[in-house]
Parts: sequence; C-alpha cells; structure tokens
Amino acid sequence: MDRLPSQPAHIAAALRLLGAPACACDGAGRIIAANDALDALLGASPLGRALPELFRDAAAQTAEGQLAQALHLGCSWQGTLDAARGAIPVLVKSQPLGDGGASFVFADVSAYEQGRETLRTTVLEQRVLIENAPIGILFTQGGRMRSCNPRLALMAGYTPEELARVAPVDMFASPDAFVHFMDGAFGTIAQGQVFEKAGQQFRRRDGSLFWCRVRAHLVEPGRREAGTIWIVEDITEARRAQLEVEALLTNSALAIIFTRHRAITRCNGGFCEMFGYPADALPPGVRSLYKDDAACDAVGDAAFAHFTQGRSYTTEVEMVRADGEPLWVQLIGFMVNPDEPAHGHAWIIEDRTRHKRSEESLRDALLENQAILDSAVLGIAVVENGHTLHCNRKMEALFGCTAGGVSGVSVRSLYPDHDGWQAARSDTARDFAAGRVHVSEHRLMRRDGEVFWARLSGRPFDLGNPGGRSVWMVDDVTAGREAAEEVRRARDELEVRVAERTAQLAGANALLQDEIVERRQAEARVHHMAYHDSLTGLPNRALLADRLEQAILAAGRSATKLAVMFIDLDRFKTINDSLGHLTGDYLLKEVANRLCRAVRASDTVARLGGDEFVVLVPGVHASAECDAVGEKIIEALALPVPVDGHSLHISPSIGICLYPDDGENVETLMRHADAAMYQAKAAGRNNYQFFNQRIKQAAARHFELETSLRTALANGEFEPFYQPIMDMATRRVHALEVLLRWRRPGIGLAMPDDFIPILEENGMIVPVGEWVIRRACEQSMAWQRQGLPAVPLAINLSARQFMHRALVTSIRRIVDETGIDPALVEFEITESALMQHSEQTLEILGQINRMGMRLSIDDFGTGYSSLAYLKRFPVRKIKIDRAFIRELEASSEDRAIVAAVMALANSLQLQVVAEGVETEEQLALLRGYGCQYVQGWLFARALDSAATQALLAADAQSST
Repeated sequence: MDRLPSQPAHIAAALRLLGAPACACDGAGRIIAANDALDALLGASPLGRALPELFRDAAAQTAEGQLAQALHLGCSWQGTLDAARGAIPVLVKSQPLGDGGASFVFADVSAYEQGRETLRTTVLEQRVLIENAPIGILFTQGGRMRSCNPRLALMAGYTPEELARVAPVDMFASPDAFVHFMDGAFGTIAQGQVFEKAGQQFRRRDGSLFWCRVRAHLVEPGRREAGTIWIVEDITEARRAQLEVEALLTNSALAIIFTRHRAITRCNGGFCEMFGYPADALPPGVRSLYKDDAACDAVGDAAFAHFTQGRSYTTEVEMVRADGEPLWVQLIGFMVNPDEPAHGHAWIIEDRTRHKRSEESLRDALLENQAILDSAVLGIAVVENGHTLHCNRKMEALFGCTAGGVSGVSVRSLYPDHDGWQAARSDTARDFAAGRVHVSEHRLMRRDGEVFWARLSGRPFDLGNPGGRSVWMVDDVTAGREAAEEVRRARDELEVRVAERTAQLAGANALLQDEIVERRQAEARVHHMAYHDSLTGLPNRALLADRLEQAILAAGRSATKLAVMFIDLDRFKTINDSLGHLTGDYLLKEVANRLCRAVRASDTVARLGGDEFVVLVPGVHASAECDAVGEKIIEALALPVPVDGHSLHISPSIGICLYPDDGENVETLMRHADAAMYQAKAAGRNNYQFFNQRIKQAAARHFELETSLRTALANGEFEPFYQPIMDMATRRVHALEVLLRWRRPGIGLAMPDDFIPILEENGMIVPVGEWVIRRACEQSMAWQRQGLPAVPLAINLSARQFMHRALVTSIRRIVDETGIDPALVEFEITESALMQHSEQTLEILGQINRMGMRLSIDDFGTGYSSLAYLKRFPVRKIKIDRAFIRELEASSEDRAIVAAVMALANSLQLQVVAEGVETEEQLALLRGYGCQYVQGWLFARALDSAATQALLAADAQSST
C-alpha cells in the first residue's frame, strides 16, 4: 500500500475517509490531525494534546508505552478513553507514518463490555443450578481433585470433602486404565480442544464400577496450570450434559481499497494483512473477495442504489481471504467524487469475524444451558415470592402442562390441599434459615387433578437471603414408594423362608469344609508356580537365589567350597527360530531332564529363562570335582535329541566359579559365573571355563570402557579421521572414508576395535553414528566454503544403526540442516548386515538411494551374500576386504578370490575399492585385475581434519 501523506492537512483529509474515529501523531506523540468521528467520541477536539492524555488512569501509561512502539511498527491494544460523556472502552490499532509519526484508529467496544457483564450475571445464576444438577462436575488442578458438586460425590459414594482427598488413579478400574484415559484427555486438552469420551469406567468407594460419559476442558485455554473442568454423567441414570463457554475474540482491523469498474486500483497495508494478499499481487477484482458471484452481485446492486442517491453504503457481509478462508466484515462504501462517478469508489472494511463468532458463541452458550435444563430427567424450576418464574420442559411434563404452562403459577396450586402446602412451606423456611438444602417428599397434583408423590430438593440462590429467589428440583417417586411398600410386604414372607433355609444350611457346612481343602491345595499350587519354572518344573531365579544364599551359609559353617555353574546352550536360537517354539520347548525340557540325571540329588538345577541354566554344587573340596561335573554335563548333552524326524544336537558353554574364592555373595557369584561362561563361548563353545583374575580384569576393563563411553559423546571426546580412497588411473583423491577415533583424556587416541563393539552392545552406536554423519557433512561443507573441491564421503553404518527405525529420518534431517549435496554422501554397510533382514534392508536402501546418496558393501567376501538379493540392492560399489589384499603377492588363493570378485563386479556393473593396499606390487596386481579404486597406507594413513585439509589442498594444486 502507498504510505499516507506526511503533511498534517493531507493526513487530516485521509482520516476523514475513515468511518471509525482516528487521529495521527508526530514523532513526539502530539496529535496533529483527527477526524470528526474522534471529535464526536471525545466530545472535544484532541488536536495538540499528547496521545496518552486521551486515556484514563492506567490506560494512559499503557498508551505511552504503545506509542513508542507504534512509531516503528503496527500494533494494537485495549484502553479506556477519558471522554466528555465518561469512560469509553476502545480497541486501538496503530500504523507508523513515513515521517516518524503514527496513525491510530479507535473502535468503541462499550456494547461488548456490557455484554460481558450480562454474561457474568447469567453464569452466576446458572452456577447455582449446576451445583444442584443431577450431573457430576469436577475441578482438577495439578493432578489432584480440588472440588466437585454433590452429585459427583454421590455417584462415587463419597462426600464432596472426602472425594477431594481421593487420588484420581483410585477412581479408575486399574492404573493402566487411568494412564490411558489421562493420556487421551490431556493430549486433546493441551491442544486447546474439548475432550469428550462416550464411555469410561470409574470405581465407587465400595469397589463397584460404573460407566460415565465424560467431557473436559481447561479453565483457561492455553493454561493447563489453571485447572480443568470435568463434566461426568452416569449413563444409566442421567443425561448427557455439556457446559462450555468459549472466549470471545475482540480484535478488529481496518482495510481500505479503491475500486474502479469493480477492479481494485489501490489498497492499504491493512487490506493485505486482513486478506492475505502480497502488496505486489493484488486480486484482479472485487469478485475474488466474495465466496460466489451471487454474493458479489448482491453487495454491488445494494451499494449502487445508495451511490446513485449520493449516500454511503454500510453493511455486514461474508468475504473470503486469499487462502479461501471466510471472514465476516463491516463494509462501508462511498464514491470518491460524487460529481465524477468515473473516479471510482472507496471501501472501508473492518474485520468483524471475531465479534461475529463471539456473538454466536454467547448465544450458543445460553442455548446450551437451556438445552441442559430441558434435557434433564428431573423437573427444575426457579421460584420467587411463591410463584414459579421459569422452568424446564420436564417440570411442565410432570404437571401435565403445555410449554409455559407452569411459569408464573402459584406454588400453592401445585399441592392438592392447604395443609400439605403449609407443612412443606414451614419445613422449607426452617431449612433455608439454617443454611441447609431442603429435601423432602410431598404429594403434588397435576393439572388434570391426578395426585402423585414427588421428591423436592431446593435451595436459595443466596444463602444470606433465605426468603429470596430459590431453585427447585422435582422428581416423581410414586413408583419408588409403591415399590417400597411391596418390599415391606415381601419382608414378612422372606422371614418365614429364612427360617426354613436355616435348617438346610447345616447340611451345606460339610460342602464348605471340602471347599477349604480344595483352596489350600490351590494355594500350594500357586506357591509352586511362583518359585518354579513353568516349562521345565525346575527352580526359577527366585528359588535359586534363596537356595544359593542358604548354601553359602552352610559352606561357611562347614568350611567347604560351593560351585556355581552357569550353563548357556550353544546356538539354541537357531534351532528355535528354524524349527519353531514347540520344538525349542521340547528341547529345553529334555536338557533339564538330562542335567538333573547328570548331577547328584543334593545338587540344584535351575532355569533362569531362555536357554540359561544354573547348577549349584555344594560340598566341593577341590576344583577337580568341578571338572568331573562339567565333563559329565557336556557328555550328557552330547547325545542327539530326536524330535519329529529331526536329530538335534546341542552343546553347552559352562562358566564355573567357587565360593569363597571367587565371591562371597549371591550377586557376585552369579556375575562371575556368567563372565566365565562368556569366556567359554569365546574359547569355541562346548567347554567349561573357571573364573580367574584375567576374566575379572577383562570384565573390569569392559565396565570401565563402557562407563567412559557413556559420557564421551557429551564431553566431545570423539573425533572423525579421514583416509583417502585413490583413483587408480589418476592417483588423485576420489573419496574420503570417515573413521571414528576416541581421544581419551589422560590416555590418548583409542582405535575403533577397542570401543566400537561396546557401542554396538549397549546401543550407543545409534547416537554416536548420527554424530559422525553430521560432523563429517559439516566438515565437508566447511572445506567447500574454503574453496577446496567437493570430495565424496564414505561413512560406515553398523548393523544396529542400519536397522534403527529413525535412520532415514535422521539422514534426511542432517542433509537438510548442513546443506550438503546428497550425491557427496556414500554409506558403507557390511554384507552380513545387508543379509540379516533382506526385505526390510531393501526398503531402507531404496529410501536412501532415492535421496540421491550412494551405497557400497564393505568387507566384501568376509560374510555371507545372496547374489539373488545382491542384484536387487541399489548398491554401486563393493570394497574388497584387506584380508584378501594382505597376502596378494604370495597367495594364489587370494589372487583367485580378487579376480572372481572383479569379474562379479564387472558383470553387475559395480565399482570396486581394494582396502589395505600397502605395496606397489599389490597396486600393480590390482591394476592388472581392472580395480578402479584403492585405499591403504601406500597412499595415506587415517588423518585428522587439519591433515586431510592439507592433503585436499595439495591434491587440488597438483591437478592444475
């Protein structure tokens, strides 16, 4: 929009075009121009006064602060003008002028404030009704129930004071149900939405469950700490209730456009902001501002009728923003020059969407309150001076009246006789005077003369004025009283039958004794299940711990030793995965039986879970006795196990530790036996190993490394190194392989073989691997900004990192944030990792490939590859493992393998990189095989960032 003219006269002329009160100030905050609308609003001209002087009290200070901001950018605020007719609440919108001043537009919101006061009065009146409503209402704050109405307490079997002290989780059927409900509720409420659930189980004080319909919303939208209101309706007895009042948005804005022949020729910034159009891309005509041609033509025809008479045109109409969103506006139009219609028209547009929505919300809230009353299952009426003021439809139905038939009638006319009315009146006056809710049952009369019993519940609106207006709830209890009479008649008959049944109960006593015996047997079975493995019947971990504790005490008293043998079945997972869990379970039971037969009756055989067993051997005098037990176990398990036509072979890895030599408590002995078992697996499986200091030191070193690694990433101890991959033809740098080093404080540089397996084991390889990718990409971009050539990066992905569900998302985020060209990133994955989950691998590789990144197979030839899958993978390069390059000159087998790999790569159109090239002879042989790229110490070791930068600079200089 063109800026408003800076001269006061021109500004005053522009302000007169506005239908709303407006003024303009200079840079010192003095009013230099104002329109007639503002003069009329204030009752005097404000020219020459400081802008803050127009406001009252604290609003003047607010205006002074907003004035400083308005000189530089547009803003809006609410304040109170000090006018001749008193205080006037207004909404102020400002816009800076080009010469350092600002313009201000005022919107009178007095009517809106009066509406708010009316709303508060209505809400207070309705609050009394809600406190006596037959629906439950609860206020929570900070995870605790703060207050509730009597109906909710009655539903749960508490008093309101008792319910406020109950933990919310105790109101639910289970803790899981509580967590699930609260996650759903606050997930919706936190977004500013109303939470509603059609059915939810809650627990009463006596433990019984009941279903309710629940709605909830924050007391103050956007402020969860202000608390939450919950509406709880017992589905089986009450009606669905809802009471929600939305906050009214009162911000408004003004837009000005000039049109000629229905084309927009000029507009202000307020129009662009209101309708979402850029200043340099205005809509071609006013038709774009309306939802359809009919709406546009209707406004045009009505406005033309006014313009032809020389009058302005004002209306409220629905328009649409640039994005298609509708908005309600007040539209004021007039001719720019009444003597020259060809000059076009000016239109002032005020966004009334929030006011429109506020009016609709207020109307909906009142309608909702009336709907709640009309849908109640009880009759509800407001009474004053012995007459009903108004009531709900249920009240009218109870007395057989048409709509409005109860309103205004005398309460006396609702009673069948004078005495009944006088007694009810006296009881009510006594309870109201004492500040109590009056509850009683009386006979009332319908319009047709029918008499019925009703339960009355009433209380005054103001407890301090018991003779004033009161609210009453009426429920027809005729059927209930008749049912009670039937119960009283049936009671006498029941007493006779009870006497007859007493004699029969004596015979039932014998049956009760049988049930007691059966229950004790069941308890014994439960106890056995708690301390024994359900599959094998062996002692479980809990019983083993108890027996080991007792055995330690006995060994200490007898000065003997105690052996703990930790047994893990070798390759059991393969059998379980290939032949199924039923076969695996059968094999575990057979192993349990053989272990029990292989040891003494005094020894304990336990199953910890999975394929792990423990044998407890007390009374050991020398370690040679454990040798004999270990050999006997290995021999017992060596025999094949026939299962469904298969002959299964299983072997154990056994770790042995002795009390008190290797530990003096249960935890230490179990941990050391487990460590010895892993040593047995490392020694080739199907053997036993004793715990010793070397194992202890290895375990301690492993623990120390793992502990240090957990803080290494946060402490910045990791560092990427780079080893060049050379082009065989040019002997120039083709790519850089990114290698990780750990610079340990006080120790030095640690190589990957020392810590990568630990990262894989504890899962830290995922965040560390992501850090390596990000750091390498950032370094590449830094080199490029220094003028160095862009060199592809070869980054290793571990098997665990590759299968992590967030890998692709993480890579995409790093590429977007660093700005690196995806074609410069190449991921290396071992062939064993590729084959683990072939179909899932294919999907992940496809996603990475579609991002434009390259993929290569690392350590090719050392694992297992399926050529059927290999040709499907989007792999562009394979790397021959250094194991085949190391003896290339002397080993014909290695040469044959390399030649075969090259032939395979050429047939699949794959590039080949040879790793570990250290001699010119190896390089010459590889050149003869047609290898394109090489990597090794012959060219360079792994270099840090500074050395790599120097290498790239020298490589670039040699090419010029």
